[in-house]
Amino acid sequence: MSHSYYNKQWQEAQAALVDLLQQENPPEPPKPERDRLAAFQLLATMYIKYIQIFRKLEQSYDQVVHPQKRRVLRHCLDGVMGRIVELKHEMMNLEFSEYHYFDDVLSDLKLTPNDVEIPVPKYFINERAKNLKEREKLLGQVLAKIGPQDGDKEKEEIRMPWEQAIRIIQIHERARQGRLRAKFMREIRQQEDREKQIQTRGPPTLDPDVAAMRIQKIWKGFAQRRRTKKERDEEMIFIGMAPPPLPTNTKNLPQTFAVKTEELRRKAQDVHEHEFQQALVNIRENIVQNEGPDLKEGMMDQIRQWFIECRDASGKFPEYPDEDDGGSAMIFKEKDPAELEKELSEKDDGKAKGKKGKKDKKDKKDKKKDKKGKKGKKGDDDEEEEGWKMAPSNFVPAINDASDTYKGVWATRDETENFPQKHDSELIKEEKRKEVETEIRLQVDELMRAELTNLKAAVDREKKGKKGKKSGKKKKKKKGKKSGKKGKKGKKKEKDLTPDRTIEDLYEELVTQGIIIRCPQIKLSDYEGEYSYLGTTLRQANIEPMPSMSDVRRLVTEFGILPLGSPAVHESSPLTKSMLLAGPRGTGKKMLVHAMCTELGANLFDLSPANLAGKYPGKDGLKMLMHLIYKVGRALQPSVFYIGDCEKMFKKKIPKTDPTDPKRLKKELPKSLKTIKSEDRLMLVGTTRCPFEAEMKPLMSCYQRIVLIPRPDYASRNLLWRKLILKNGGQITGSLDVSSLSKVTDGYTPGHIVTAVQQVLTDRRVAQLSKKPLQAVEFVAPLARLDPIYKDEEESFKTWYGKTPMGKKRAKAAQADEDDLGGGKDKKGKKGKKGKKGKKGKKKK
Repeated sequence: MSHSYYNKQWQEAQAALVDLLQQENPPEPPKPERDRLAAFQLLATMYIKYIQIFRKLEQSYDQVVHPQKRRVLRHCLDGVMGRIVELKHEMMNLEFSEYHYFDDVLSDLKLTPNDVEIPVPKYFINERAKNLKEREKLLGQVLAKIGPQDGDKEKEEIRMPWEQAIRIIQIHERARQGRLRAKFMREIRQQEDREKQIQTRGPPTLDPDVAAMRIQKIWKGFAQRRRTKKERDEEMIFIGMAPPPLPTNTKNLPQTFAVKTEELRRKAQDVHEHEFQQALVNIRENIVQNEGPDLKEGMMDQIRQWFIECRDASGKFPEYPDEDDGGSAMIFKEKDPAELEKELSEKDDGKAKGKKGKKDKKDKKDKKKDKKGKKGKKGDDDEEEEGWKMAPSNFVPAINDASDTYKGVWATRDETENFPQKHDSELIKEEKRKEVETEIRLQVDELMRAELTNLKAAVDREKKGKKGKKSGKKKKKKKGKKSGKKGKKGKKKEKDLTPDRTIEDLYEELVTQGIIIRCPQIKLSDYEGEYSYLGTTLRQANIEPMPSMSDVRRLVTEFGILPLGSPAVHESSPLTKSMLLAGPRGTGKKMLVHAMCTELGANLFDLSPANLAGKYPGKDGLKMLMHLIYKVGRALQPSVFYIGDCEKMFKKKIPKTDPTDPKRLKKELPKSLKTIKSEDRLMLVGTTRCPFEAEMKPLMSCYQRIVLIPRPDYASRNLLWRKLILKNGGQITGSLDVSSLSKVTDGYTPGHIVTAVQQVLTDRRVAQLSKKPLQAVEFVAPLARLDPIYKDEEESFKTWYGKTPMGKKRAKAAQADEDDLGGGKDKKGKKGKKGKKGKKGKKKK
C-alpha cells in the first residue's frame, strides 16, 4: 500500500470520529433513558463504530512513516482504545453480563463479524522489540545454565532391555518383508491372468468405425465430466462453500509481497524517527543562537515599559508575578472575551451588593423557604426522570484534542512535494520557539525581579520606608515552609526487602526457581472460533445463550490485552486487576494466557500451587516471594501472574495427600491485589476446570472478572476441523465430509479435536494424501478413545455462573423486567396493585 492509502484511512477515521464526537458532546444534556434495551442499542452502536475507527487508526499508525503524524495518530489511537474499554464496562453495568451480542446491530449497519473484530495493536511489540530481544536472550542464558528440567530427566531414564529392543526390530522387519513379498506375488498372478485372457480371446472382430465411435463416446463423456467438475469446484470456491486450492509457489504471492512491504515501511519509520530526533536538537540550537538575543531584548523592553506605565498610573512600582503564576507571561496574556465578561459582571455585582444591603438577605431567606417547600413537589418529577445516563468519559477529551490537531494541522496541509514522508521542519520550529521563549522568559524574569527590587530600593531610600518589602518577604517564606511539610506527610514508602540487588539479579533468581517461565509463541488469532449469530434472538426469547469462542477472544482482548498494552489506557480506564478463566478441560484456558503474554510481550509468573511446592518456605519466604514478583513485575511491566487450578486455593477441605499446599497464597493474594494502582500494568489470571468446588465469596473477592469458556458450538467446530487439518498438512477434498464430522463431535473440545487430528495426520499419512484422500471415518477411532464434555457438566458451569455476583444481578434484572411486564398487563384492570404485592403473588403461584 502507498502513503496515500494510509492517509486516506486516517482521513476516513477522523470523519467518522467527528460524527461520534457530536453524539458524545451534545449541545444540551440528554434526558435519562428509562428503556434498558434502547440504552443498550445506543451503547452497542457507538461501540461498533468505535471499533471500526480503531481498526483504521491501528492500520494507519502501524504503516504511516511520517514521525509527526504518528504522534497525533498515537494520541488518537489510545483515546479510541480507551473509549472502547469504557463502553464495554458501561454495557456490563447495564446488562449485568460480561458477554454481549450485536447481531441485530450488525445487520442494521450492514456489517459482518469480521468488520468488528478487535485487532491487537502491533506497536505493543514493535516499539519494545529491542528490550524484548534482550530479555529473551537473558532468559535463554539462565535456562541454559539450569539445564533440562526434572521431568525430562525422568523420561530419559526409562529404558528398554537390549534383547527386547532387538526382538521388536526383527519382528517388524520380517513383517515388512512379508508384506512386500505378498505384494510382488499378487502383481505376478495378476499379470499371468491378463496374459491368459488375451490368448483365449483371439484377434479382434469389431468394425473399425464402431470401435472409433465407442472411443469418441467414452472420451467426450470423460472430458465433459471433467469440465463440469472443474466448473462446479470453481463455483463452490466462489460462493465460499469450498476452500481455494493451496498455492504451489508461496514466494510470488501478493500476500508475501505485502508482508515484505510492511516490514520495509517499519524500517523506514525507525530511520525517519532518528532523523526527526536529530532535527529537534539542531533546530532548537539554531533558534537559541539566532533568535534568542532578540527575544530576550524584546521581553526586557516590554517589562520595563510595564514598570513605567504602572508607576505613572498608580505612583508605585507593581509586584512582580511569581513563577507559579506564570511570571511575566501573565502580564501580557491576552484575555478571552469570556474572561472579560466575567470581570465586568463581577464588578457590577460588587456595586449592586453595596447598594442593596439587607434587602438581599431577606430575599435569600424567602428563596430558601420556597425551595424547601418545593422539595416535596419535585420528588415526583425526580422519580419520573430516573433512568440510565452515560457516565462521563476520561478519553473523549483526548480524542477531541487529537481531532482538533488533525483539523488544524494535517487536514489542509499540502504534502505533494514530501513524497518520502519525512518530518516537517516548520512545525518543529513553531514548537521549539515556544520552548525557547519560555526558557528565556524564566531568565528574563530573574533579571527583571532584581532590577525591580533595585528600583524599589532606590525609591524607598528617598521616602525612607522599607516595611512593605519585609512583610512581603516573610509571608512568602512561610507559605513555602507549610507546603513543604504537607508534602512530607503524604509520602509513605513500602519496605524494600532487597535494596542491594538489581532487577536483573532478581529476574535471574525467579527464572532459576521456575516462577518466571518461557511463554510459547501463540497469537490470539490462533484461538479459532466462530461468531454467535443467534445471541440477541435467544436473549429476546428470555433464553441465556452460551458464549461462543469468538466472544471469549473478544473478552480477553478487552479485559487483558488492550489495558495492559497501553499505559495511557490502563491509567484512565476502569481498572481490571484480576480475571478468572473458567471452563471444561481442553477449552484453551492456558492457551489464552500464553496468547496474552505473546501479544503483549509480557512476563509470565507461574504461581500455581504445584509450581510453588517447596519454594520459599515459611512466612518469611512467602513475604519474600510476594515482594520479588511484584518488584520484578513492576520493573518489567506488563506482567501476568498465572495460577492454574485456582479453585484448590479456596476449597473447604484439602486432602492430606496433597503436598502442594494450595491455600498458601489465600490471604496474601487479595492483600497484594489492593496495592496494584492504575500505573501498574499487572494482572492476575486464574484458570479452573471445576470452579463449583471452591467457596464463592473468597473466590469472587480475589477475581474481579469472570470469563466463562464453553465447549464449541457447531460453527466453531466446523471452523476448527478445517483450520487444524490444513495446519497439520492435510487436504480438504470432496471425500472428506467436514459437516458430518462437526455434527458428530458435539461435546468435544478444541483440545480433543487437536489430539484427533495429530493422531491421524502422521507424516506417513500426509505422504499418502495424493493417492488416498482423507475421510471422516479415520477420525472416529481416535475420538472414541477420548471422553467428551457432556451436557450435565456444561449445565453445572451455567448454574455456578448464575451464583456469581454478576449472575445474581442479571437474574434480578430479568425478574424485574418480568415484573414490569406483569404490571403493564394489570394496568387495564387494577392500576394500584404493583411492586411487592405483585411479586408475592407470583411466588405463591
